[in-house]
Amino acid sequence: MELSQEQMQAYVVALIFDSKPEEAIKVLSKWYKVSEPKLGIGVVEGKTKGVAAVYSQRRKEILAARREFLYNPFVMVHEFYHHLRSVSGKHRGTEKQADKFALEFISAYQRTALE
Repeated sequence: MELSQEQMQAYVVALIFDSKPEEAIKVLSKWYKVSEPKLGIGVVEGKTKGVAAVYSQRRKEILAARREFLYNPFVMVHEFYHHLRSVSGKHRGTEKQADKFALEFISAYQRTALE
């Protein structure tokens, strides 16, 4: 069965809420036809104060400051956006664009949940 974009977005959020961030990243990577970033817990020097997660372009890894951030759909999709922009050869994108991208997924999930 082929998913619509909204169904895929809702599914990704549901996977993350279901404590399956790796699977969500796999779905996102396949949908956007990009390599999968690694997921990890840790910090990147100089980028940690008050930050839930960061994307390390050099390591192609999403690093959550704490384990619980791996299960936050906004955080994970936001950081995946940075991965998507970095591997697509386009500029890295702004925080505002990454927020908008993540909010689209959450809105899709909310609409689907109301059906």
